[in-house]
Amino acid sequence: MRPNFADPVAESQRTFRVVLDAVANPGRIFQLVERIDPPLPLHTAAAAIALTLVDFETPLWVDVSVGAEARDWLRFHTGASIVEHARDASFALVVDPDRLPLFDAFALGSDERPERSATLIVQVEDLRPHEGRRLAGPGIAGETRLAVRGLPAAFWEALHENHARFPRGVDVLLTAGPRLAALPRTTRVA
Repeated sequence: MRPNFADPVAESQRTFRVVLDAVANPGRIFQLVERIDPPLPLHTAAAAIALTLVDFETPLWVDVSVGAEARDWLRFHTGASIVEHARDASFALVVDPDRLPLFDAFALGSDERPERSATLIVQVEDLRPHEGRRLAGPGIAGETRLAVRGLPAAFWEALHENHARFPRGVDVLLTAGPRLAALPRTTRVA
């Protein structure tokens, strides 16, 4: 079994802090410094986020592109149960964005309990700042731009609809290698 973090406490704390900073600054690209070697097809950032946020109390859904070795690695290091239906998951790990279900397939929370929604960790080919889609909303001064390579066109329409559901809806963490950017449900896409 491939190892996870060399220093699990310190590295998961650093990863958690980077994820918090990303969520507080939607569309801004952050770099993780942790050196882990997850099994393919997992990217470094996606794996580090899963190791940090997922545990035995948080059901995880993974797309069918995540093979047996990666599923076993996730179960072993997080203790999470991998669920069959996206609606049952607190977290979803998508390594092939073309297989990303509609956001309605995931837990969206309710007006009274919006925290019961899912967080989607979606691997993409590349993240670039200062170009691409215009983003606005809490945590963004005016607007920011984020270019994402490797997402189906339908993703952006789904993200627009996701924002309209607020306070319900999913939160999205995009990863590319060791980098990540957050698109919480409060983010508007222009």
